[in-house]
Amino acid sequence: MQLVNIGFGNLICAQRIVAIVSPESAPIKRIIQDAKERGALIDATHGRRTRAVLMTDSDHVILTYLQSETVANRMEGNLAAGETEDVDA
Repeated sequence: MQLVNIGFGNLICAQRIVAIVSPESAPIKRIIQDAKERGALIDATHGRRTRAVLMTDSDHVILTYLQSETVANRMEGNLAAGETEDVDA
């Protein structure tokens, strides 16, 4: 299991992420509102502006203050590091 830091010490499982999207569009805002009503919204912004929305395979929606490119780069770095560790082990 590879964990990705999404800010303020919050970690999520990289393999469970289905999509990383911008929170600006109306459909994403509806998805966020629906997740909030279902109790499936995780707000990891610590009161800061939401810059990326992470969608998981368990239908949870995670808000983060990091930009989507930053989260994607961290995921790529962790997955690449995990792949090399598995080969060496």
